[in-house]
Amino acid sequence: MTVRATAAGLLTVTALVVLGALPEAAAAEGPPPAPTPERAASAPGTLDTLSRFFARDGAVARSAAAPRVEGGSVPVRILSPDFVAGKAGVPVAEVEFRASRAVSSDGQKASLWTVKRAGGWQVVNIATGDDEIRYAEQGGRVLPGGLVFREPQIDAWYVQKGTKVLPLDEDAVRAVGRNGTSLTAYRDRVARAYGDKLPGSAYAKKGAAGGYGAAAPEEKRSAGTTAAGLGAVLALALTATTAIRRRRGAERT
Repeated sequence: MTVRATAAGLLTVTALVVLGALPEAAAAEGPPPAPTPERAASAPGTLDTLSRFFARDGAVARSAAAPRVEGGSVPVRILSPDFVAGKAGVPVAEVEFRASRAVSSDGQKASLWTVKRAGGWQVVNIATGDDEIRYAEQGGRVLPGGLVFREPQIDAWYVQKGTKVLPLDEDAVRAVGRNGTSLTAYRDRVARAYGDKLPGSAYAKKGAAGGYGAAAPEEKRSAGTTAAGLGAVLALALTATTAIRRRRGAERT
């Protein structure tokens, strides 16, 4: 079962202050929300933090990183617990945040996660790579007009339209086959896999990794992520956080 790094792969506000990514005053209150996800992603403070992010491990000099945000933001959808529970008329996935692609002068890529808060949008996470945007683009080519979503428990990406669910990566291929499956068959599969791990279940109350997490403190929404995919939810609990989530390398347990 895939487990997104939290304590190990996320930097809290305190850690970012130590790194100099955020001044102490900003860590206490945070920058004011921007009117759009794109404005939040391209704000001077975000770009400064991106320079530090891209310069980690000496990959590129901070002064030479010259980060830029390419294109608009995309909605990032996560498998819905209501869909898993079999509720009628609900979509397969729910929007958890929006993502924008950032690129450094040496070609490194990162995904900026933004969420809507009182008064506007705020960056809450920086993730290595650009999975969120790349799979959104791929899904649009594979099934135009389809809904791209992630099943975080196994780190699988899909696109769904009507009764069809198609895989977008190898994790999804292993789950539903290279030719995909029907929406009904997909619901049956996730119900068997996660039906006993929904909010309120004994599994969830234990706080076990891979189960569905509690709702984010500042948003009314179903917890469509798991502890495995809780980057955005955890980040929301950190005031003025830009958290760094490492992908793939240390994700599987």
